[in-house]
Amino acid sequence: MLHRLGGAAARRPWRMIGAWLLALVLFVGLASTLGGALHDDYNLEGTGSQAATDLLRERFPAVAETDARVVVHADGRLDRGAVDRAIERIKELPHVTGVDGPLPSADGRTALLTVRYDEPVTDLDPVKALEELEGAAEVPGARVEFGGQVPENAASPGGVSELVGIVVALVVLFLAFGSIVAAGLPLAVALTGLGVGMAGITLLAAVEDVSTITPMMAIMIGLGVGIDYALFVLTRFRENLADGLDVPGAAAGANATAGRSVLFAGATVLVALCGLAFAGLQVFVAMGFAAAIVVFATMMSAVTLLPALLGLAGHRVLRRGERRGAPVVNSSRWVGAWAARVGRRPLPWLLAALTLLLALAAPALGMRTWPSDAGSEPEDRTIRRAYDLIAEAYGPGANGPLLVALDLGEKTDPADVRVKLAGLEGVVSVSEPSLSPDGGVAVLTVVPEYGPQDERVSGVLGSVREQVRPLGGEVTGLTAVYHDLNEILLDRIWPVILAVVGASVLLLLLVFRSVAVPLKAAAMNLLSIAASYGVLTAFFQWGWGTSLLGLPHSVPVSSYILPVMFAVLFGVSMDYEVFLLSRVREDYERTGDPRGSVVSGLASTGRIITSAALIMVAVFAGFVFDPSVVIKQMGMGLAVAVALDATLVRLVLVPATMALLGRWNWWLPRPLAGVLPKADTHGEDPTGRRESTLVG
Repeated sequence: MLHRLGGAAARRPWRMIGAWLLALVLFVGLASTLGGALHDDYNLEGTGSQAATDLLRERFPAVAETDARVVVHADGRLDRGAVDRAIERIKELPHVTGVDGPLPSADGRTALLTVRYDEPVTDLDPVKALEELEGAAEVPGARVEFGGQVPENAASPGGVSELVGIVVALVVLFLAFGSIVAAGLPLAVALTGLGVGMAGITLLAAVEDVSTITPMMAIMIGLGVGIDYALFVLTRFRENLADGLDVPGAAAGANATAGRSVLFAGATVLVALCGLAFAGLQVFVAMGFAAAIVVFATMMSAVTLLPALLGLAGHRVLRRGERRGAPVVNSSRWVGAWAARVGRRPLPWLLAALTLLLALAAPALGMRTWPSDAGSEPEDRTIRRAYDLIAEAYGPGANGPLLVALDLGEKTDPADVRVKLAGLEGVVSVSEPSLSPDGGVAVLTVVPEYGPQDERVSGVLGSVREQVRPLGGEVTGLTAVYHDLNEILLDRIWPVILAVVGASVLLLLLVFRSVAVPLKAAAMNLLSIAASYGVLTAFFQWGWGTSLLGLPHSVPVSSYILPVMFAVLFGVSMDYEVFLLSRVREDYERTGDPRGSVVSGLASTGRIITSAALIMVAVFAGFVFDPSVVIKQMGMGLAVAVALDATLVRLVLVPATMALLGRWNWWLPRPLAGVLPKADTHGEDPTGRRESTLVG
């Protein structure tokens, strides 16, 4: 089927190109008319912070929904009249229910206003709301900065990160193929699939809550795998042309062989993304669906659109010398020589690589995870400047006050509760209780001594909860929500790991009919991912790379990215593993030489894996330039893991372990051999050649 599809697309390319253009227009049109808006779901069912929020929404809605904080600061004393006039203008804005304050600082130079809205931030248009707030809050002679939920959710337009990855990928492809046509085709195919996939995410948002950060992560994943999928089909097409096939025959053969590998590779990534369903939060389920839509679209474009474009490009994908008869060389002599060197003394090389990976992973033992907040943002953003002004004028804890919600009974006196809370260690102040209209709910604002990112604040939160829970109370607010979210993600990361690793091991067992190969692959993937976590800890938490990344100080590793990184990296790493070991297994079945087959397999795949990994690293590393700390950490973690996987794992650990195991690499217990189906991931084209590669 793939052979017929590839040949037909190459012979009549404009039909397939027209079909893809029609699909792109159709999906974009449907997305613009039927698609939904991005919507962050901050509900954490079963947690204390959610229980308090639900109580306030039901009984005291005036303090339950969205807020924004306006910080007015002057070099001298503030003009109180100008501040009051700004408050009156703010009260007239849409959805604003009231303004608390102004709360003056001790030196009289700063005033803090809390603006309350009648809808959750997920139902507002934060960009529009912030623009309106900026216009209304102007105070002559004073500096005004904005924090809180509304400004923090007003995302700035991106594009730089994607552009950096695309430019670097284009350079790598040109160096690999020596042809601007060959370099541009994978990008064109990946971007087309990405366009359809992003429209699909917009349609998904109409029926499911899709977070505002999901499209950026989907672009990161889809762009990387999309270019790689097209790269491997293109490489096979070039080989077929060099072997004398005409253009339609070369495209058909490439689709029947490398195209089958693309489908299997995409399926492995989809399986890994399914592991996000075990993260325990709906936001991650939607994130997995969204990424899967993009991966599926780029996978389909590689086996349908690319053959059509290859039919148009023809021999222009070859270098000038190759068009004149020079051989098309895809194997790498130096990689083969390196593999032979490692195979001669595998144990020292194995120990050296393990030592280096474990050293890189060691900082992860002290990793502190915490969701990213405004205190982690660059200083050129207003939310960060507001954060710093509040900390300077009112203390660090004022950036993350605890909101105590008390369901009052006959024996609960909120004034007594206030006195008890004020006496707790780590509490700076407790507000006077505010009563709901029916008098049945009281709210107290507790300001801790420590900021939201200070690990000591969790102890203060625990003490406050111990005091109020026996009285029918609960605690919410930014710090409480972040604490509960962090606990959920740390608890659920293990089911994600077990699900992803288990599915990967079973899939490799099916593909290679070997016990050692899947277990070894899982162990190596875990090592490379642990090493990337360690690098993240050193760069962000220890502060080794904060100045290089545009951050003013060290920040915790975002707990938000851990399950996503794990699922994506395991899928990508398993693709590379299958691609390499398919060639090794093919040579071993032909020669029976366990060490020689490793050398041959690495030599034949080394160049293409290196090119694919460079592109993937370039795409991921481009997102380090994104202003969001979460995206920075995600981009760096993925780039580091792929780089380690393509170097230490593929060039050292794989040849060393396979040389040590010898024929045991391919051992399968007889009972399993009788029940496991035989899966052919290589494909065979009508020219009679088998393709033993699987792309990542």
